[in-house]
Amino acid sequence: MTREENDERLARLKNIVLNMPEKPGSYQFYDKDHVIIYVGKAKKLKSRVSTYFHKEVDRFKTKVLVSKIEDISYSVVNSEEDALLLENALIKKYNPRYNVLLKDGKTYPSICMTNEYFPRIFKTRHINKRYGTYFGPFPHISAMYNVLELIKKVFKPRSCRQPITREGVDLHKYKPCLEYHIHNCEGCCIGKQSYEDYQENMRQAREVLKGNTRALSEWVYTRMMANAKLLKFEEAERLKQRYLLLQEFVSKSEVVSHTINDVDVFTITDDDQQKNAFINYIHVTNGTINQSFTYEYKRKLEETDQDLLLQAIPEIRERFKSKAKEIIVPFEMDWTLPDATFTVPQRGDKHHLLELSEMNGKQYKFDRLKQSDKLNPEQKQTRLMKELQDRLQLPKLPYQIECFDNSNISGTDAVAACIVYKGMKPSKKDYRKYNIKTVVGPDDYASMQEVVRRRYGRMKEEGTPLPDLIITDGGKGQMDVVREVVEDELHLQIPIAGLAKDDRHRTNELLYGFPPQVIGLKTDSELFRVLTQIQDEVHRFAITFHRDKRSKHALHSELDDIKGIGSKTAEALLKAFKTVKSIKGATLEQLATAIGPAKAQLVYDHFQEGQQGEEA
Repeated sequence: MTREENDERLARLKNIVLNMPEKPGSYQFYDKDHVIIYVGKAKKLKSRVSTYFHKEVDRFKTKVLVSKIEDISYSVVNSEEDALLLENALIKKYNPRYNVLLKDGKTYPSICMTNEYFPRIFKTRHINKRYGTYFGPFPHISAMYNVLELIKKVFKPRSCRQPITREGVDLHKYKPCLEYHIHNCEGCCIGKQSYEDYQENMRQAREVLKGNTRALSEWVYTRMMANAKLLKFEEAERLKQRYLLLQEFVSKSEVVSHTINDVDVFTITDDDQQKNAFINYIHVTNGTINQSFTYEYKRKLEETDQDLLLQAIPEIRERFKSKAKEIIVPFEMDWTLPDATFTVPQRGDKHHLLELSEMNGKQYKFDRLKQSDKLNPEQKQTRLMKELQDRLQLPKLPYQIECFDNSNISGTDAVAACIVYKGMKPSKKDYRKYNIKTVVGPDDYASMQEVVRRRYGRMKEEGTPLPDLIITDGGKGQMDVVREVVEDELHLQIPIAGLAKDDRHRTNELLYGFPPQVIGLKTDSELFRVLTQIQDEVHRFAITFHRDKRSKHALHSELDDIKGIGSKTAEALLKAFKTVKSIKGATLEQLATAIGPAKAQLVYDHFQEGQQGEEA
């Protein structure tokens, strides 16, 4: 498209916007093939749609969307609530490319109650509403099995797959299976259980699947007491067993408050890169949580948390057939829903519900990341590198990261270490140790400069690939001295970051830039944990090298100064004579017995020369 054609397109679209009303409604954007690519809602159509064509729009994804628009249509409604519902309906119908994408958990199982003459109840992952009514999906498989186990024990639905008809039962066409003989089925196929009794059991099972277990338990208790008054003790006993099983199941549920009835709870949790969001839904009936599910949404146009919730709430409520009049949310909402009000609790049982929902959302996010990392370990490393690149605005993916640290005691045995991470994993074959040669005394800055100069000066001469990022184990001071060598002396362009510690010597900040600035990174995030692991690893490597060097000095003896005598020979002498003093006083024959005549001569001559020097 030429510039003139684009200007003409924008002028035509702006003219459409100028003629739009300042009323609530939904708007639709079309591409060149007249396919809907975006559906939005607005309290005032003209004001909202005009924002897409302002020059100051700085979001890249929004600019991309605008570049694809060829036509605009809109629908006016009576209220803001209707606009929200209309947007939701149009998104589901057309599935526009640039709208928020619901990454549905289609692999989660549901519970099906069939439409058969004698319905069956079972778990399934295939939804076909012609065959029955579906409850779920259930993200926690154990919770689903608990419900199925309760229904099996209390209501005893048939588990056989044979098609049973009224005529077949009347003609005695069926034979009882093993489930009947072990008392897991009442024998509806052979007329031992009436159609009315079976249907009543299914009605009650349906209440359990809807989450109305407490109300059903109270109804069973009332019937039990009524039968006891009528002296129908066998029926009363059967109802008592059913009541006890229901009570046991209810006692395991999350009881919030008996005063809270029919409430929806929604919270939103972002992933680390702000690309996906996890929206948790909890439904509470009669003070008990009976639904809890988390959906994953993918942002397309950098939508805010409020935008995502506004789109998700009507859709999720429709899926779960919720008619709750109160919706608990984590922040104030600009929009309203018909026949429901938003609440942002600050304390009490409702605030506890909000915290519980947030906890479920965070756990779901953790499980998804853990699952994806297991299926594709390299994906985790790439994700972390991409996040670090985005945070620091690096020119390329930081595949090779190098980190330095010094170690000395009052300037003695001064050493330094360099570790290398490739693909966010330690590459131990590339680790390097350095003895400090030019620095006298405990000067960490000078020691760091010497090591960096030696390493990158050599890499520059040899043409070895340079790292994508240098991390210093320290704050602004360490970053500055490293930059002086890398950029000012060697004229290399390598990004430099620093990990700074707080007063309690705990790493709490990631620094980057010139002058160094604090990068907004949560200390409990996965990326920050990896960076601190790099810092801990270089510290460990430097300390180990320093300890080894000190140990060698501590174990040094006069035997190490004898030319031609190695460590094994010295060890053999000490084993035979115990001390250096005893070795000095030994005869040549005694020494030869321990290490042989040739080496014995070297040791004997060395100590004889030493004695003559002392006498002189």
